[in-house]
Amino acid sequence: MKKQIFAAALSAAILCSAAAAGWTASAEIRPDIDVVIDGTERTFYNASGAEVHPISYQDTTYLPVRAIGELMGKNVNWDASTQTVSIGGTRVTGTTDGKDDKNARADDITLTVRPEYTVVIDGVTRTFYDAKGREVDPVEYQGSIYLPVRAIGELMGKTVSWNENTQTVTLTGGSTVTDFDTSGPTGQTNPSTGAVSLDKAKQIALDHAGLSASDVQFIKSETDRDDGRTIYEIEFVVKSGNTWKEYDYEIDAATGKIVDYDYDAETSYTGNQSSNASIGMNQAKQIALDHAGLSFSDVQFVKTRADRDDGRLVYEIEFVVKNGSTVKEYDYEIDAATGKIVDYDYDVESTYDWDDDHDDWDDDDDDWDD
Repeated sequence: MKKQIFAAALSAAILCSAAAAGWTASAEIRPDIDVVIDGTERTFYNASGAEVHPISYQDTTYLPVRAIGELMGKNVNWDASTQTVSIGGTRVTGTTDGKDDKNARADDITLTVRPEYTVVIDGVTRTFYDAKGREVDPVEYQGSIYLPVRAIGELMGKTVSWNENTQTVTLTGGSTVTDFDTSGPTGQTNPSTGAVSLDKAKQIALDHAGLSASDVQFIKSETDRDDGRTIYEIEFVVKSGNTWKEYDYEIDAATGKIVDYDYDAETSYTGNQSSNASIGMNQAKQIALDHAGLSFSDVQFVKTRADRDDGRLVYEIEFVVKNGSTVKEYDYEIDAATGKIVDYDYDVESTYDWDDDHDDWDDDDDDWDD
């Protein structure tokens, strides 16, 4: 019996270790894919000046993050201690003068999928999704971090389209990692979205409510898009006698203007009394995967978000796993304060709209969904 328990514990440890370190996957380097941004064909270089090319992985085109940051005029920082890449602030390095790789050709490669990497854009931790709403992870190849072109378009505020005939991606409108501008603790990129940082937006909300940061417990602070503009969604609660008041704000990230706000009074609130949840989203994912007996490489995440249920902060996690001709769909609610599984279920479907064939693109007009 002890041997069985030890074996189970060892298997779980190995599983967690594999998930934490990412996993390798087959992909294709695609120097034949042209990238056109606002009418100009672009060539990308890493921090050392070597040309880096688009990558095709699971029928989705990936582009290098540092090179895109350079085009945006933003600094790209790598924090090895927290495995965080941050994009924001004013660039502290000049434009890279690179050397074209004239011998480049399409070829099979092995990259590393990096669900453990955190991406912070202008001070806000971001999660990226494909056109079907399924979560996608950064990938790493030869020291460069890549994101799907859909996510890149989202960062740049541009519409992304694909021309199959010319093999062209167009963007228009609006510590093995070695490819970065600076290296240090996350936050040194002087992050800001437009004119207002997330911290500034929080302060705007607190000032409007007549409160201070020490008075409240923040439940949610994240970026979103509303009517074509970037906004901060900020939610916090404060105790008043035997009741809790819940405040919700939407703040324009460019101007700092309060777009919308409201508050509700509740007779009870069972949220974590500290300013932060005891566990993070990645830990909640691992709890769900361990319960299901699966690993990161087995599944495709469909939804991961924080929400409130009966006054407590929970993580809603949904993922699917393909098994022959069927797909199992798992749904979990995990208490953010304790890590306890509040609710779960799974369904077996005979068909599922799986991401098999460039379904990151809108088949009607070749534009990505907003």
